[in-house]
Amino acid sequence: MPLQFPNASRIYDPARRCVTFWGHDSAFEIAFHLDRDVLQRFSPQAGEDEAASLRVFDVNRNRIERVASGVYARRRQSFHRLSTSDF
Repeated sequence: MPLQFPNASRIYDPARRCVTFWGHDSAFEIAFHLDRDVLQRFSPQAGEDEAASLRVFDVNRNRIERVASGVYARRRQSFHRLSTSDF
């Protein structure tokens, strides 16, 4: 079964400068932290606050989930940090 993203929840973590979201591989939950730098690359004019970060994430969710699936397929771990080099 491929990695799926049935839960649209995501949170912004200002201390880690990332957006956290989750995927599922059968019964296993996989956590992803998406670096703020990735969001800045997607939308350089967007602000860096929570609302702007989540808005940019939502607009690019399909692309982010595709990359997350590819990263997970290469290294099946329960946590992944996605950076600009993954995109």
